[in-house]
Amino acid sequence: MNDFRLVRTCCDSNARAGNLETLHGIVPTPVFLPVGTQAAVKAITPDDLKEIGVQMLLSNAYHVYLRPGMDVIEKMGGLHRFMGWDGAMLTDSGGYQVCSLARLRRISEEGVLFRSHVDGSEHFITPEKAIRIQEIIGADVIMVLDECPSCSDEFSRVKEAVERTCRWAERSKEAHTRSDQALFAIIQGGVFSALRRKSAEKLVAQDFSGYALGGLSIGEPKDLMHSMIGETVTLLPGNKPRYLMGVGSPEDVVEAVSMGIDLFDSALPTRVARNGALFTWQGRCNIRNAAFRQKEGPVDLACGCFTCRNFSAAYLHHLFKCRELSGYRLASIHNLYFMNNLMTVMREAILNDSFPSFRDNFLSCYRPPDEGVRLAQKRKGLSAWGR
Repeated sequence: MNDFRLVRTCCDSNARAGNLETLHGIVPTPVFLPVGTQAAVKAITPDDLKEIGVQMLLSNAYHVYLRPGMDVIEKMGGLHRFMGWDGAMLTDSGGYQVCSLARLRRISEEGVLFRSHVDGSEHFITPEKAIRIQEIIGADVIMVLDECPSCSDEFSRVKEAVERTCRWAERSKEAHTRSDQALFAIIQGGVFSALRRKSAEKLVAQDFSGYALGGLSIGEPKDLMHSMIGETVTLLPGNKPRYLMGVGSPEDVVEAVSMGIDLFDSALPTRVARNGALFTWQGRCNIRNAAFRQKEGPVDLACGCFTCRNFSAAYLHHLFKCRELSGYRLASIHNLYFMNNLMTVMREAILNDSFPSFRDNFLSCYRPPDEGVRLAQKRKGLSAWGR
């Protein structure tokens, strides 16, 4: 299984609605994947995810490989059973850690030598080993090993990464043996149009099950990110799913859907939730602010999440002021519900041929964070923990 069926492309837009068929259910697209880096979405249980309506999540193969280890995952019958999740799953191969763990790795043509941030031990990950790890994990969609360059790298350095990523993709495909897993290639190229085009053309020629856009939203200005998305999408086959890696700001997701992206993942919604930032249709609000100290109603009257149905904004404000752990869970539930609902509303707009007006209305009402603040947060997020 793991087929993609395009249901509709909206009139006057490149926005698409589709169905990704997996062994763990049909996933309607566009879809947002919560990030469970270490086999868990922080502060959230699988039952929470199900109540929110999440149908697919991401886990990171490199981090799971380190802890608990492949011997544990294999003995437990795969990652789905280990973590108690019966929905669809995608795993990242570890290519993002080539960027986020730059101080702890060394790249060669054969693969990447990582020094573990956990205990200092060394681990050599080749394209073939990355595939083997993900086959043991048992995710529905797996990724080739790629080399993700920094957004500040020069043209020659990014060109080298693109060429190596294409060679590694070919090796990954040759090593892939499980027909019940979809293997996606990852397009790199930084903020250089010519390199993005070269990467896309070479990988499309290899005929993968789907294509991801990597190496974006890692510190580059938004206008450059949007430009790279728009230029790259036009080079991808229309009958294959398109996955934008690591993008989770609502305004960026809406823009990317308008360009034809189908899948998204990011730790942003849960990370900012644990810091008291809650998504609303008008933008983020900081629940720690004094304005919420005596607010009787929910954070968002229009929200149907567990948190807003049961608790006042004043109570959430209290939890964060007291640093009560339940506050992190309730805020994370709210933000993931917002993202899941946003995808549902966008899909309905696509099916109704009303997406352009939805996009315009959303972006006119939603107040994104200050660009300088956003870039500072993004660069801070490139820590040793990856996503």
